[in-house]
This record gives sequence, C-alpha cells and structure tokens, in this order.
Amino acid sequence: MLSGLIWLPICWGIGLLLLERVRPALVAAAGVVGALLTFALSLLMYIGFDPAAGMQYTEQYAWIPAFAIRYHLAVDGIAVPLILLTTFSTLLVALLVPPTDRPALHLAAFLVLEGLMNGVFVARDAILFYVCWEAMLIPMFVIIGVWGGPRRVYAAIKFFLYTFLGSVFMLIALLYLYHRSGSFAIEAFQLQPLSLHEQTLIFIAFLLAFAVKIPMWPVHTWLPDAHVEAPTGGSVILAAVMLKMGGYGFLRFSLPITPAACALLDGLMITLSLVAIAYIGMVALVQQDMKKLIAYSSVAHMGFVTLGFFLCFTPAAMLGLQGGMIQMISHGFISGALFLCIGVLYTRMHSRQIADYGGVVNTMPRFAALLMFFAMANAGLPGTSGFVGEFLVILASFQANFWIAFIAATTLILGAAYTLWMYKRVIFGEIANDQVRALQDIDSRETLVLGLAAVAVLALGIWPAPLVELMDPTLEQLWAHVQAGKHG
Repeated sequence: MLSGLIWLPICWGIGLLLLERVRPALVAAAGVVGALLTFALSLLMYIGFDPAAGMQYTEQYAWIPAFAIRYHLAVDGIAVPLILLTTFSTLLVALLVPPTDRPALHLAAFLVLEGLMNGVFVARDAILFYVCWEAMLIPMFVIIGVWGGPRRVYAAIKFFLYTFLGSVFMLIALLYLYHRSGSFAIEAFQLQPLSLHEQTLIFIAFLLAFAVKIPMWPVHTWLPDAHVEAPTGGSVILAAVMLKMGGYGFLRFSLPITPAACALLDGLMITLSLVAIAYIGMVALVQQDMKKLIAYSSVAHMGFVTLGFFLCFTPAAMLGLQGGMIQMISHGFISGALFLCIGVLYTRMHSRQIADYGGVVNTMPRFAALLMFFAMANAGLPGTSGFVGEFLVILASFQANFWIAFIAATTLILGAAYTLWMYKRVIFGEIANDQVRALQDIDSRETLVLGLAAVAVLALGIWPAPLVELMDPTLEQLWAHVQAGKHG
C-alpha cells in the first residue's frame, strides 16, 4: 500500500515521458489518470486505517545493512491526513490543462514530486526520510525553473539553496543520533536518552531545517519569490503540501526526540510564531501582487501551526496540537484554491497585479462567487475550515497566556483586511481595463477543480470530527511522550 503511494506516481510520471514519444495526444489524460489512481490508493489506505492501532501498513526491508539503514514504511494518524492532502492537491493540479510547452515533462514532474512527498510522510527510517526530503527539491526546482516567470531562475536557485542548506544541519543531527543509538530508525531516536545540552543542539539543527520549510520568520524570504515566479500548479503544491513538511518535522522529530529542549525553548518558538502572525500579516496588507499577498498570508497562517505545536507545555496542550494539525490541512485546501483562482485570472490576462483588475464580477460571476468563498475561508469565517484550526489555537493560547492569545487573534482582523481588500479591488468596482471587459467566465473544467476545493474547505469547516478522530490517538501518544521527557 505505502510503496504504491511512493512508486505508482513516480513510475507513472516516467511513463508519461515515454508516452509522449508515441501518443502525445494522450499525455494530459494519462496524467490525470495517474493522479486519480494515486488518490484512490490513498483513500483505500484511509478506509482501512484504524486510528487507535498506532503505526500501520508497515513495510520493512534491508536497504544498506552495513549502516543499519532500512526501507521502512508505516503511517499513523499524523501521516494519513497529510498523504490525503498531497494526493488530492496533485489531482487538482493534474486536472488543469498542462502548458503547451512540454506537457509530459510538466505532469511527470508533479507526479514524481507527489511520490517523493508521500515518501516523506511514510518513511520510518531517518535516511529514507532525508533522501525523499532532499529529492523532492529537484522536481520543484524544475517546475519553477522551466515554467516559471521572468525571474524564475533566481527564484528556483533561492528556493533550492535555502531549503538545501537548512537540511544539511538536520543531516548532521541524524548522524549524531545514529552514533548514539546505533540505528537510523526514527523510533530508536525517539527512545534514545539525551542530555539537555545534546537535545538543545539537536533541536537547533532540526529548527534550521524545519523553520525554512514551513517557513518561519525570519527565514521566510524565499517563499514570496518562489510563489511569484512559479507556475500555477507549482504554487498550489508549494503552498498546499511542501510548507507542511516543516510542521510534520516538528511533530515527528523535534517534539518527540528533544522534548526537554522544546520545553526550554518554547518561549522562543512562540515569539517567532507571533511575529509571523502579526508582522507578516501587516506586510501582506501592502502587497500589489496577488500571488505575493497570498504567499505572505501563508507565512502568517503557518505561524498558527508552530504556535499550536509549542503550546504543548501548557494546560491546553492537546487543543494546541489539534489546532495546529487542523490548520495545516485547512491551509492546504484554502491556499491551494486561492492560487488556482489567481491562475485562472493569469491565464486570461497574464497579470497578477491587483491594479490591472477591477469589475471582474461583471464578466465572471461564477468565478467571483467561488473566489469570495475562498477569501472568506482565508479570513477565518465560521463554517469554513479556516475557522476551526485558528479557533482551537486561539482557545489554547487563552488558557496559556492572555497576551499570546491577544496577539494571535490579530490575524482575525489582519486576515480579513488583506484578503477582502484584495477581493474588493479585483472583483468589484467599475471596469477600467478593456481586457477585463472581454473576460470569459470559468469553464466546466475550472468549475470542477475549484468546486472540489470548495467542497473540501466546507466539509472540514462544518464537520471536522473525522479528521479529529483520525489524528487524536496519535497526538495523545505524542503528548504523553513529550510530557514524560520534558524534564530531560
């Protein structure tokens, strides 16, 4: 099952390159079929998963016996929802018409990227995790560098260097843990007794890798450039899934392996999270590029994720963990949908500048209605998924400290301000641009893609219970492990 989630999309992507040589007209349909099969496989995994049974679907084979490196796969209640988010987001991207410039390579890059991202979530061996973690940079580098905007090479190199250099410190920490435990099994790392000094150094090494990926202030500066220059599909996957790798790393490595260091430095993490929520929210207010605005919005919203995770040393620990996890999934749906909407406009007018629009509702009423829904979800409207995670994290913050909650709650004002102001300037008003007057409303394919995203946002907002029940047993085990080890 789990090997299929890794290798099916990778092999299918390679097959698309071969198919292009003999039947190029079938490439687009074949790409959708590959993404659909992978999504169906992830649904089968979810249906057969028992949240109370711990790690499941285990696969384990010798890989490099000399160094105790194994091909070891398994999933728990943290990994399963992130895999579903990955396969769902990739399916939405595949349903978009690929570019006329090398469509097979375009779809192949996304399918290979999907397999490697799934590999990150299912890996239970640290080296296998690290290989997938680094390898997924390559297809995203290609996606930005080949199909991106005018400054695509600069953005691709900046994205690669930031994330690669941060990950080097994680590799050093993994090698040290192997030296101490004699194994690369992640479970062995979590059970290895470490002094507070060792935990602190390892925590900092992990932080440098995960903070860049999530991304946290002040190492977030690669994200706006990458989003602005990336094609629509690249922005969707980058926002919906790749940013979640950092949050997943905190849950899988930082908290269970270095609980005492996390307890010592939780004030630092909470402060950095609050800066991202408040300061980056204000930065988003002054953006003139729609993609850059949503990119900064992502930094602010992911600040809620780290805030929730590092409230686990307060009386509201479980609320914070639940809120952070729900926020990761919710942000994946909402930000992915917003980038899809911006892509719809860009394919028609080839501009992302807010000033070039105005009065779009007059020519694209169906699109305006869907964009309004996603904008309200991004602002945290009750009834949408954007409200659930933020509400839980703010509730946990109140139980920890009033001022933490006060600063965190500013996102409810700032999020509404920058999102709805962008919506007002783009959608409402008089038509001042003849290109806007000639716009055509979304077609059936675009309606299907955006409609699927809207259903996901609405379903999680109205009925989050299935997600909570899926992840709660795993989060409770994590919380118990962290509490037992927080004193070193």
